[in-house]
Amino acid sequence: MDSVRLLKALAKQFPKRLAVRYHDYVGKMYGKLPKEVHKILLCLDFDKEVLPSAIEFKPDMIISHHPFIYGTLYQVLKHDEIKRNLVQELEKYNFVVYSFHTNFDSGKGGMNDALTAALGLENVYQPEDEPCMRIGYLKEEMDVNEFAIVAKEAFKVDYSLLINKGKSKVKKIGIVGGGGSRDWPIAKAEGCDIYISGDAPHYVRRDIILNEYNYLDMPHEIEKIFMPTMKNILLSIDDSLEILIVDHEQLPKVI
Repeated sequence: MDSVRLLKALAKQFPKRLAVRYHDYVGKMYGKLPKEVHKILLCLDFDKEVLPSAIEFKPDMIISHHPFIYGTLYQVLKHDEIKRNLVQELEKYNFVVYSFHTNFDSGKGGMNDALTAALGLENVYQPEDEPCMRIGYLKEEMDVNEFAIVAKEAFKVDYSLLINKGKSKVKKIGIVGGGGSRDWPIAKAEGCDIYISGDAPHYVRRDIILNEYNYLDMPHEIEKIFMPTMKNILLSIDDSLEILIVDHEQLPKVI
């Protein structure tokens, strides 16, 4: 498939204007776009652990969720020797890396729609103040502790961290995959019984506790759902594409 045509189709669903302004880097990270794209490698993060799979698969394009270069190329490579070495490998094999980050999180059919679907939420909507957030309803009200287990299993992770200081029963759920813990006040204001996100620092957890609210902190790795979701989107554009998913990231060991 023509690479420009492919990227235009993706940009229609996940335009750069949806990315968080001044805090995100999306689009082409490095390399020269080929004229034709037939093979695509998908990963959550493109790093040196993915490189052997890329060398073997020989993709025309690598698409990651998290930006491979988070900042200007000069500044990142100046301070990051590992990435500097990886860029040399990209150049050697003529690989191009493209990233869809918060534009994918916000876009219709992207990250947070996929996460709500995994939870089986109904009547899902996006609050006005947070384009990444999705809010929806469980089919039946559920005990908050039971829901935490259901969510952990739905997202296929080994652990989660529950603050259960709010209602004992939950039905209305707010979620932002990844590091959206600081947006819990929006979910609370929307009347959510519990908010799900990740990367909550101590002071955020304390604020949630003192406000007597429910919060479920999930590993950032639940965003692995990006890969099967993006694969389906790509195949809906061109079902002849050959797509390799590289799921190489492991959760930390719980001691």
